Amino acid sequence: MDILRFATAGSVDDGKSTLIGRLLYDSKAIFEDQLEAVERTSRDRGTEYTDLSLLTDGLRAEREQGITIDVAYRYFATPRRKFIIADTPGHIQYTRNMVTGASTADLAIILIDARKGVLEQSRRHAFLTSLLRVPHLVLAVNKMDLVDYSEERFAEIKDEFTAFASKLNVGDLTFIPISALNGDNVVSRSENMPWYLGTSLLHHLENVHIASDRNLTDVRFPVQYVIRPQRATDHAFHDYRGYAGQVAGGVLKPGDEVVHLPSGLTTRISSIDTYDGPVEEAFSPMSVTLRFEDDIDISRGDMIARPNNQPHVAQELEAMVCWMADARALTPRTKLMIKHTTRTARALVRDLHYRLDVNTLHRDEEATSLSLNEIGRVSLRVTQPLFVDDYARNRLTGGFILIDEATNTTVGAGMILDAN
Repeated sequence: MDILRFATAGSVDDGKSTLIGRLLYDSKAIFEDQLEAVERTSRDRGTEYTDLSLLTDGLRAEREQGITIDVAYRYFATPRRKFIIADTPGHIQYTRNMVTGASTADLAIILIDARKGVLEQSRRHAFLTSLLRVPHLVLAVNKMDLVDYSEERFAEIKDEFTAFASKLNVGDLTFIPISALNGDNVVSRSENMPWYLGTSLLHHLENVHIASDRNLTDVRFPVQYVIRPQRATDHAFHDYRGYAGQVAGGVLKPGDEVVHLPSGLTTRISSIDTYDGPVEEAFSPMSVTLRFEDDIDISRGDMIARPNNQPHVAQELEAMVCWMADARALTPRTKLMIKHTTRTARALVRDLHYRLDVNTLHRDEEATSLSLNEIGRVSLRVTQPLFVDDYARNRLTGGFILIDEATNTTVGAGMILDAN
């Protein structure tokens, strides 16, 4: 079975955690003791119903305030597919957490309260999902039970959001009216909305096509680790030399000609090994070990590609950066560490071109810094060449993180727009 990674987003109290709790509960993906604990906590708090949001809101502050603060990951499976869920916060001050949760997602679910309609935070999260190139977007209009399952209200929200989404880069957009609290259209179709002719949310998650979202054209293999067992007692592994990593793009097969960067030397793949044994092909996001016909000096941070299809070798980067640090701001001349795939280098912020207002999409070209949760376009100078692609072409080789040299904490996440 393949794995679908999806993130939930939306404004505060739109029901993100309740929706995930309902998915887990109705799909029989929680244990009895977990359900008993949630029921007991719900009774202690005086709630008349079982508060399924408690399945994901694990922090004490989250339970006390009834909000999501940190990204909560949950796992479940159906007979058709496995799922990894990232429940992201709705508060504006936790935008960095939302970016973290959505950065690896195949699909994003943006919840909207049917009573409140499309809010500023709804637009913010829709823009961020398009900026992060999340391929599939579902707009779940929640709390339909509180507007008497009105078809007219659903149509109003659908038209308003469609008009806003036309300004964004959204490839696949689906609208589903739901009630996470009562389970309408979450796992099974609701009898309360006979006017809705689409599928339930879980059916959509099970059947959305994600195989073509991954870049299977451009071969990219960042080397993570060199495997040299050198077992004197085992002659089969005495001369073993393999290069482990995660395939970031394309399809690799034994016999394929590849080029090693930065040396530019070419060789052929002799075998592809995994934990379960050799395979005849490898593709994203498989983690494999490559062996080559020739001995080449390869180490962590190097890149394997096709001779006639190579990434940009760049030290000058143009990128959109989401700043995640509250202790300091990003300004021109800021010195940082940059981690791109498996290569780490030092970086200098050469220029801040503009700060982006994610609510109005206005570019403030007079901005001189980026503060916590702000997004802007910057120019970076890197001390050693990076092997990059545009983020729009490959999210793995087009993305990076920025690290504070003094504290070793992640202070920013970037998406490469252009490289020289």
